[in-house]
Amino acid sequence: MGIIEVEMFSRDVNDPHHPVSESFQELLAEVAEQYGCNLLSFSVNRGVVSFSFDNEELMADIIKILQIDE
Repeated sequence: MGIIEVEMFSRDVNDPHHPVSESFQELLAEVAEQYGCNLLSFSVNRGVVSFSFDNEELMADIIKILQIDE
């Protein structure tokens, strides 16, 4: 399974324990719960968020949404 990387925050958000990234991680955990799956990974590096779920359908849905926003 792959990892989704999205430039989400300003470069000063550089830690998964930053309040902004913690809020986003909580949101992703809620989405995982709704899909009956798990958030497998979550990291933040200079505003870029990397995450993955153990549900291919959810991962595909997120990629579709991100492609629409481009």
